Amino acid sequence: MSIRCTVESAFFIAWSCLEQSGELGAPDETANFLLDFIEAQLRTGERRQLLLANRAIDAWRAHVARSRPQDVRFG
Repeated sequence: MSIRCTVESAFFIAWSCLEQSGELGAPDETANFLLDFIEAQLRTGERRQLLLANRAIDAWRAHVARSRPQDVRFG
C-alpha cells in the first residue's frame, strides 16, 4: 500500500471517529492537526493505519483538553 493511501485511510478513520463522537472541532483546524500528526508518525516509520488513526485521535483529544479553559472551583 502506498504512503498516500495509508495517510488517507488513517485520516478517514480518525475523522470519522471524531465526527461520530461529536468531538470534531473546526474542520480546517482538525484536518490540519490530524494530517500533521499522522505525517509526523509516518516520519518515525509507523505505517499501521489503525495505530496512526488512534494516536491522532488521542493527540487531538489532548490538544482540545489543553486548549480548554481550566475549570476553577473555589471551595
